[in-house]
Amino acid sequence: MEPQPGATTPPEPSPMRVLVVDDERNIRHTLRICLEGFGCVVREASSAEAALAALAQGPADLAFVDLRLGTASGLDLVPRMLAESPGLDIVLITAYATFDTAVEAVKRGARDYLPKPFTPAQIRHVVDRARTHRELSSRLGDLEGQLAQTVPEATLETASPVMHAVIGLITRAAASDAAVLLRGESGTGKGVLARALHSMSPRRRRPFVTVNCPTLSEQLLASELFGHVRGAFTGAVRDQPGRVEQAEGGTLFLDEVAEMSPALQAQLLRFLQEKQFERLGEGRTRRADVRVVAATNRDLEKDVAEGRFREDLLYRLNVVEVKLPALRERPEDLLALARRFVAFFARAAQRPPPDLSPATERMLLAYGWPGNVRELRNALERALIVWPAAVLEPQAFPERIAAASGSVVMLGGPHTLEEVEREHILRVMASAPSLDEAARILGIDASTLWRKRKKYEASSADKSAE
Repeated sequence: MEPQPGATTPPEPSPMRVLVVDDERNIRHTLRICLEGFGCVVREASSAEAALAALAQGPADLAFVDLRLGTASGLDLVPRMLAESPGLDIVLITAYATFDTAVEAVKRGARDYLPKPFTPAQIRHVVDRARTHRELSSRLGDLEGQLAQTVPEATLETASPVMHAVIGLITRAAASDAAVLLRGESGTGKGVLARALHSMSPRRRRPFVTVNCPTLSEQLLASELFGHVRGAFTGAVRDQPGRVEQAEGGTLFLDEVAEMSPALQAQLLRFLQEKQFERLGEGRTRRADVRVVAATNRDLEKDVAEGRFREDLLYRLNVVEVKLPALRERPEDLLALARRFVAFFARAAQRPPPDLSPATERMLLAYGWPGNVRELRNALERALIVWPAAVLEPQAFPERIAAASGSVVMLGGPHTLEEVEREHILRVMASAPSLDEAARILGIDASTLWRKRKKYEASSADKSAE
């Protein structure tokens, strides 16, 4: 999704957060001056324990870790720091550089190895490489999310006054860190709008992470959100960070948040209030800087009244409320959306995009679309699979949709035998895997069926041209 023309210039990327871990004060001071000169936000730690405590208070993007920390080893500290902050880039620094030590550092999870003495140019190179890695990871996460959805490219283009108001509201909300609650029927595009909000926000270069609340049990959802430690439950064979940690600095999208259990609602409320949480099975308190966007198709006020949803959590989530209209409430967009879906699925099938016949356009506008945009998408994907002709007719759609056109032939209705025959042949061809199989089902030879198909296609083309 792209911001509308005239939108504000995207913000500069957030500064790199760097942790310097060295038991020599002069080294820490020198590195701080150098790193701050490159625009980094710097924290210092003089020991392994101080480094872990610093990460517990807030994550970092990059860490410079001395190989020798008094009696402790920087090599041993590397995996402990990565367990605390999985996305951290660690660079080991030492005056005792050897090839074996460098190999061991990489094996334990360090991204780079820097021998002393080092120059400001070398430090800048490390920072620039870490920044590039951070931005690529964020972009990769976004691309993976888009590919996982396997949906056509979405845009914010709309001719609907109702949707114009919605887009204006999320554009204003994107500039803040306030929690946003997206409300609307299933299939209205709440997830698409959440991603659009993230892409327009100052957090756009950080991850956008989705949690689908109804698909998991209470324990698994708690682990999915906040992570777990080894042994927290059956099957927890290693420490695992949750989606909250993965979304650090970015946006956490909670889809169908009303499906959360009361216990999880309490944990989420605490996180929203204090930005603090614990992994499942762990007593250590962690912090995360995450913007929360939630979505629901439920009447949360009714759920609050009936004791299924916490009122204080509703207030926390509902700082900015955005109500998405149903597809039937934005008819100005329906045919444009349909053509966009047709073009997308035609490209995927490597075929020219078929046209929509006038009867199909009337049908699409007449049908109520209870499943909203998602139902429209699925109906058009099916139509392109079952209908090989260059023009999509109502017969390409399920009967519940095609009946909305008022022109679908029904047995026993006021139709000629020719109309009934045409309807039956087209439906058999749409469901059969091949022309020969359709001919076998119909009890006619394939050449006769081929001639009838060409006749029907020519008839459809003539009607479209009228």
